[in-house]
Amino acid sequence: MDLAQARIGVLMGGLSGEREVSLSSGRNVEAALRSQGYHTDAIVLDDPDDLVDQLTDVDVVFNCLHGGTGEDGTLQLLFELFDRPYTGSGPLACAWAMDKLASKGEFSRIGLATPGHVEHREGLDWAEWEERVGRELGYPCVAKPVREGSSLGVDIVQTPDALIEAAQGIQSEFGEFFAERFIDGQEITAGVLRVEGEDRALPLVEMRAKTEFYDYEAKYTPGMTEFIVPAELDDDTTRGAQQAALAAHQALGCFGFSRVDMRVTADGTVHVLELNTVPGMTATSDLPQAAEADGMPLEQLVEQMLQSATHRPSSTASSHHLR
Repeated sequence: MDLAQARIGVLMGGLSGEREVSLSSGRNVEAALRSQGYHTDAIVLDDPDDLVDQLTDVDVVFNCLHGGTGEDGTLQLLFELFDRPYTGSGPLACAWAMDKLASKGEFSRIGLATPGHVEHREGLDWAEWEERVGRELGYPCVAKPVREGSSLGVDIVQTPDALIEAAQGIQSEFGEFFAERFIDGQEITAGVLRVEGEDRALPLVEMRAKTEFYDYEAKYTPGMTEFIVPAELDDDTTRGAQQAALAAHQALGCFGFSRVDMRVTADGTVHVLELNTVPGMTATSDLPQAAEADGMPLEQLVEQMLQSATHRPSSTASSHHLR
């Protein structure tokens, strides 16, 4: 397919908690594509029932839907069923990445360090769960929804009472949740980008948030986070973090691009937290900053991401090794 002649639908909006972020990402991507002469249509998704009709005149989908069905493999499967090329990873890789417990299990299987956790199963007594969290993880610890992005619902808790309150709030708003060991260290992220047929780890971004951690407010409010690019780490630790990001990306069968969030302790141990298959493309997002530090302006980054729509392997080939 000649992308220069294709009608590219930039899909944004959606119904997840990341709708506003998605709209911002989509507008940035569309502007970057148009500046290079690509033919684009902004597809703002307000009602999932309208999506099939909205895709009718589109040749390629540049997916900027963060969270929910835009990132959990649902829409990726729909695109394949309707034979629409689309950017980024396939259905299975997206599903695994969105499920933090499933992806953590895969990270551990291939030998990557990832924080210990205690999941909460339906019907488990709160007091019994809290006792196990205190025994296995200690305090502070982190309460997280199993399937959300942009740090929505994430809470660092200091006491048993605070843990149960936070967990019940997550359960009410987001459903399944778990507790994770708190890793005291530098908060970093690594973009992975496919360039000329090879996966490359971009320069590391270190985030120093003015909030308790790099939460939703810190991520998307200008001035709330200091970004250091490249991250202030020694060469060995930098290489180790980049290798961990590549390993995580490939272990989940991701394709084209991703962003891997990590924490680095004082002794240089890199802990992989999670992987995002549809990373933000806003003015404060990490992937564009990492690419810029690598000499790749936003326009070039977006064009490189667009290439993933027409060079992907089959879903089976890209994810056959997952168990």
